[in-house]
Amino acid sequence: MKLFYHPDQERHAPETFLLRGRPAPSPEGPVRAELLTRGLAEVGLALTPPGDSDGERLRERLARIHTPRYLTFLETIHARWRAMPDAAEIVAPNVHPCGGGHHYPRHPVGQAGWHLHDMACPITADSFAGILASAATAQAAAEAERGGEHAAYALCRPPGHHAGPERAGGFCFLNNAALAATVLREGFPKVAILDVDLHHGNGTQDIFYADGTVWTGSVHADPADFYPFFWGGADETGEGAGQGANVNLPLPVGSDGAAFLAALDTLIERLDAFAPQVVVVALGLDAHKADPLAGLGLETDDFAAVGRRLAALNRPTVLVQEGGYPTEHLSHNLAAFMGGFQGA
Repeated sequence: MKLFYHPDQERHAPETFLLRGRPAPSPEGPVRAELLTRGLAEVGLALTPPGDSDGERLRERLARIHTPRYLTFLETIHARWRAMPDAAEIVAPNVHPCGGGHHYPRHPVGQAGWHLHDMACPITADSFAGILASAATAQAAAEAERGGEHAAYALCRPPGHHAGPERAGGFCFLNNAALAATVLREGFPKVAILDVDLHHGNGTQDIFYADGTVWTGSVHADPADFYPFFWGGADETGEGAGQGANVNLPLPVGSDGAAFLAALDTLIERLDAFAPQVVVVALGLDAHKADPLAGLGLETDDFAAVGRRLAALNRPTVLVQEGGYPTEHLSHNLAAFMGGFQGA
């Protein structure tokens, strides 16, 4: 297995985000990569930097899953924001087009509200470089799989599965799992994205909702009571050519490992029925009971069981890191998953 991490990801390092109306230390920072790297070392795995983090191929592939104006926004907004009188050091929205806006604004404040879905995506001067490096890491893992690797891993932060065609949210700016699937679609007719993060991958769902060539499935805490709140119900099954190719299995908040694994077994049955040639796993570790954003009750050993089940798919697999936030357990959770995945 080849494993990738671009060090420029450290350039995205927001200090705070808004939690229940109060500024709070952001759990999505460079320390996540340190802890995840430590977990890989526990099972004898080491990371390799990918190549160029801002190449033409990366930009072209991102343009297949995100709108041009959104990509321009991410690249230019900080400089335009800072040019405003009395602007803060970070880009953070104070207005949103709730219910849907009719006009795309020119003003930086309006564009921030249009594209930044929530208050968990502050943008600093160096954020775009870190965001691109995260995407380049996912691209490298997908290209390694196309080059003959049976499995590859991308340590991506910021994560990506909440990022839609022109929306950031939940710490996510560019959809790394969707990018990996886009790379794989260049060589395979049918690709599956299986999301095991605590939260529903609403951005991934939005990108492929009408695309019958990419199956998307997610097991997650019930959005009736948990972020992202507005997407992730079992009744969201795709539309048009994608009808039936989107599967959501929400679990009651607080569900334990046994419930999670039972839902995962059902999700895998649905994936098998789609018969993809290759699988992207949106690998969240935040379903652990002690995660700072905890909504489910998995133990560390449960991640080993998740790894074994995903290895048993017996398909080429690209693992793209999503959630999993700093605790004393995070390194061990990734080590347990990798141990189960490789052991199987």
